[in-house]
Amino acid sequence: MVQSSTDQSKETGSEKLNFEVETEDKHAETQVVNWPFGEEKSEEEEQEEVGYVLARDRTRMEIEQPKRYEYDDIIAFALVAASEVLEEDPKTIKAFLASKEKEKWLSAMNEEIKSLHDNHTWELFKKPPGSRVVSCKWIFKKKEGILGVELDRFKARLVARGFIQKEGIDFNEVFSPVVKHRSIKILMAMVVEFDLVLEQMDVKTTFLYGKLDEVILMKKPKGFDVRGKEDYVCKLNKSVYSLKQSPRQWNRRFAEFMAHIKFHRSHYDNCVYFKFPSKPEFVILLLYVDDILMASNSKSEVEKLKSELSMEF
Repeated sequence: MVQSSTDQSKETGSEKLNFEVETEDKHAETQVVNWPFGEEKSEEEEQEEVGYVLARDRTRMEIEQPKRYEYDDIIAFALVAASEVLEEDPKTIKAFLASKEKEKWLSAMNEEIKSLHDNHTWELFKKPPGSRVVSCKWIFKKKEGILGVELDRFKARLVARGFIQKEGIDFNEVFSPVVKHRSIKILMAMVVEFDLVLEQMDVKTTFLYGKLDEVILMKKPKGFDVRGKEDYVCKLNKSVYSLKQSPRQWNRRFAEFMAHIKFHRSHYDNCVYFKFPSKPEFVILLLYVDDILMASNSKSEVEKLKSELSMEF
């Protein structure tokens, strides 16, 4: 909270302005003009006032030493730091294999590979001589659960090393729009003013849905070799995480789907979609990467839109 200068001076016990002591002549003249009614002051009192200097004689505030960490705080901090070091997420396949939670990490990897196969992300074929191949790696992340409510979640994600891509060969345009903050504020105001139904959704494995325009070859993920096809590579049909064009391709795929279900795209914000199923009913959707906000004056229309999105993505 911002405090005024007056409040600050009260807390610190000091005045903001320092007043200089005037000379005796000027002081006497001032006393004649502004002298209050009542008994006059003696010479000794006047001399004491003249000899008082605010910067020197004012009451000083006692400054206490800052409190340092107590013993209990140091122990608590050490335990938290030690847990982060001891339970660090594996950075490599070698670290994953040496982990005590190897089976849980392996289950997460299998789940990721299943998602990629179900989405027909790539197909294997023999590497053409002299062709460029993008490498890939596994990223492991443990998300802490809530005691008694939710268990810890182990996530493994296969990402491409997009930093080795070359413009004009492996990618062209990469820009992807997101909804403007002013659009979110307007939608929230409409929800309050017209008592609209508001729902939020997020898309799982978002970037895996984007279709690629370029031919991109990627090395097979470690640990999932196919017998007899050890020298094969993955020809990507759809984007994967960390490719430079992945956000753009996902946004384009989403826009195509919204047009297919008869939604209109705003001319003022490319991530705002709206539809008027009937004269009194309307639906508005906002997209921020993989987060979706939808609002409508009809609950049935919101449920219908959620069902259509769930079937497609």
